[in-house]
Amino acid sequence: MRRQNAILPKRQNGQSVNSQGLPAIARDVWEELLANALIYRNYFLLAPLRVLFFDDRIEITSPGALPNHLTVPKIRLGLSSFRNPVLGSFAASGLLTYRGLGTGIRRALRLCPQLEFRNDIESQQFTVIAPLPSEN
Repeated sequence: MRRQNAILPKRQNGQSVNSQGLPAIARDVWEELLANALIYRNYFLLAPLRVLFFDDRIEITSPGALPNHLTVPKIRLGLSSFRNPVLGSFAASGLLTYRGLGTGIRRALRLCPQLEFRNDIESQQFTVIAPLPSEN
């Protein structure tokens, strides 16, 4: 079932009832996934970037399959190929959170090993699925 008010969900995770809760996805993971979706998307495709919130997961879908030689196993190893080098240079200059070429997916996977990547070449879209932990 799709959530209505699409904000990053929080979980109590054993905290007291009156606490604000903790983000269901680590901030570094969230920032990395959104930065990648913006920097690596194919801007020649007239399709929106989609962020969908479900009860059990968040899906981020970018227009454009992985560029050039990249595959899901290769990005898991840290390989990278800029589709939009100008955007990449802006990210590196501080516009977006940037910690080095090819380091983000590996860092996100260390924090959230259950991330799932779908590279749909036929539909020309790339989707990252971040499962949400169940309430404790």
